[in-house]
Amino acid sequence: MADHSITVVCETPDEKLEQLITRVVNGALDAENVEQNCDVCVMITDDENIHELNLEHRGVDRPTDVLSFPMLELQPGQKIEVNPLEIDASTGAVMLGDIVISADRAKAQAEEYGHSEEREFAFLVTHGILHLLGYDHEKGEEDEKLHFSRQEEILSALGIGR
Repeated sequence: MADHSITVVCETPDEKLEQLITRVVNGALDAENVEQNCDVCVMITDDENIHELNLEHRGVDRPTDVLSFPMLELQPGQKIEVNPLEIDASTGAVMLGDIVISADRAKAQAEEYGHSEEREFAFLVTHGILHLLGYDHEKGEEDEKLHFSRQEEILSALGIGR
């Protein structure tokens, strides 16, 4: 598949988490048959910072687990077609978007749901990637089923179970 440019920014550097995120981003993009080289940035932050972003960008005055900032307007399964001028000459990639994850929320949710932190981070990364690719569980019941079933299929294919 494509050679994706993945940037992981952790406020507290964590090589194992960075490797997991890279594997999940690549796996999700491959599962979605994304042939275009994509540039994705995943930032791991805390509840305070994601709260500020959630308020600023969505008008929601509370922390959340994951936020996605797509650069393209896509529909689920849509092939990425871009103007050559939108491709970064240094990487050969098109900017797909950014994902921000609260480590505080991920750790709390892993405990709440009774699974590993690895599983929760992988779930949130997959959730975010699918948002960047046009999936949106907030549009309605059918869209929600599609988004969440696709997440589970991707995680299962990556061998990341509950």
